[in-house]
Amino acid sequence: MIAQNRKKIILIVIFLITVSCAAFSRIAGNDFINFDDNKYITENNYIQSGINRESIKWAFTAVVVSNWHPLTLLSHMLDWSLFGANASGHHLVSLLLHIGSVLFLFLFLNKTTNNLWPSAFAAALFALHPLRVESVAWASERKDVLSMFFGMACLYAYAFYVESSKLSRYFLCLILFALGLMSKPMLVTLPCVLLLLDYWPLKRWQKEIDEPAKNRFNMTGRIIGEKVPFICLTVASGIAALWAHDKGGSVSSLEHLPFLTRGVNAIVSYATYLGKIFWPVNLAAYYPYDFSLPLWKVLICGIILILITLVVLYYIKKLPFLFVGWFWYLGTLIPVIGLMQVGTQAMADRYTYLPSVGIAVMLAWGIPLLFRSEDPCKKILFPAAIFAVALLSVLTWQQCGYWKNSITLFSHALQLTKGNYIAHNHLASAFLKKRSLEKAIVHYNEAIRINPVYAHAYYNRGIAHYILGQKKRALEDFKEAIHLIPKSPDSAAAYNNLGVTYADLGQYQSAIDNYDEAIRLKPDYIDAYKNRANIYLNHGDNISGCRDARKACESGDCKILEAAVSGALCH
Repeated sequence: MIAQNRKKIILIVIFLITVSCAAFSRIAGNDFINFDDNKYITENNYIQSGINRESIKWAFTAVVVSNWHPLTLLSHMLDWSLFGANASGHHLVSLLLHIGSVLFLFLFLNKTTNNLWPSAFAAALFALHPLRVESVAWASERKDVLSMFFGMACLYAYAFYVESSKLSRYFLCLILFALGLMSKPMLVTLPCVLLLLDYWPLKRWQKEIDEPAKNRFNMTGRIIGEKVPFICLTVASGIAALWAHDKGGSVSSLEHLPFLTRGVNAIVSYATYLGKIFWPVNLAAYYPYDFSLPLWKVLICGIILILITLVVLYYIKKLPFLFVGWFWYLGTLIPVIGLMQVGTQAMADRYTYLPSVGIAVMLAWGIPLLFRSEDPCKKILFPAAIFAVALLSVLTWQQCGYWKNSITLFSHALQLTKGNYIAHNHLASAFLKKRSLEKAIVHYNEAIRINPVYAHAYYNRGIAHYILGQKKRALEDFKEAIHLIPKSPDSAAAYNNLGVTYADLGQYQSAIDNYDEAIRLKPDYIDAYKNRANIYLNHGDNISGCRDARKACESGDCKILEAAVSGALCH
């Protein structure tokens, strides 16, 4: 029997790997996206320098896109060392990490429930759902798949720890959890997930109830006490995340986004995510905030959530997997549900990556209970499950196609959403890269019309005007971008480009002043050092020029210094 089960497990593992590779196969032909991929990979000199002492130091001290996630940055460095600018390699590594998470989830569920087919179905639902595409197909979301990989590995290790209580296994769980947090702080809710799993399927709370009264206190203390180190890691990660969000300027103020608005959006998002799990269509790369949600929609969403919660609590003893799955879903969404708003999106498909496991468990164990054992209709469960897996695979394959490049991705987003100034901006930037400047300006104008205080659209439109030779318009746009975000590191690029434009107009002191400000805001800004070095060297200030050229060289770009040395300007 054991050998037979082992053979089934191996076959299921092979099946999960095969269908996952097939469903996500299109990502091998996808390019990088101009939505954070430039900040993480294609324009990041530290990433492109590979793994070395300086880059490792940077990875553990840097904030990239308002995140502190050193392991994610190190993984990008390793990818660049292996694949360079070939996006396929980066995407395939993300797919491998996703498949690893799927297998750990399957093995964990099977080990703890001894229920093979529901475990396989839950893993397949998680693996192949179209909502996974954003996390897997988007290179910038390496943090998602890497964090999930360590998180699922932690759960699997936890099952072995509960089995034998060996200290080495406990420390392995802690290490895996810490690695997950250093990949993405989304895992901060994992200690609560472990408590849920202690209830079901591990049934440690039931064992505690069955103990003699004198032992119950000790057992309860042990179950809760062993979570304390996990909670300490969670607190440390939370502090680091708050610091990174604050440094990156991504946290919205209550003045900009009142708490009532956030709460209303959170209620609707909880229900909307649930709806997209069951009806995974019209998935966009960016969902703009809706500041005028109708009251009826909020009430319906709230009632649905309350009713499900009441049903789950009613059946908590009879059907404990419903309780665990539902509160897994609710709890793991808390960090990204928008009560502390990070970014400008109302919701995001990637945020369902960890929470959706709870719903998959509810479905995998709940659907078979709808049929009695002698019910002839129960025979359709297996073919129905295969059909569901096949359908999800096709939808995922289709969704991967929208991530082919920035133009397909944001054109698709504009078809599905209204008032999407982010999509207009990034579609325009894709046209800008292809030198379709008139198309780019049309979409930048639309982004600004929708959101007149969106600094990035002004900055990008300034670049388009500069390329067209419209220097005065470029100056106006760069200045407006700076006016809207004067002290943000993001405005450093606007100061730099303002300096470039002034230099072209022969206003060299104004150019230097703007380069100075760019460097003040972003001390490692190579382009600003290079541009300032050129002005100094071209106007006889060799000491200052060589200083800036050396600074640029320290960050990996030595072209100006080499030219200056060969011309006897620097020594």
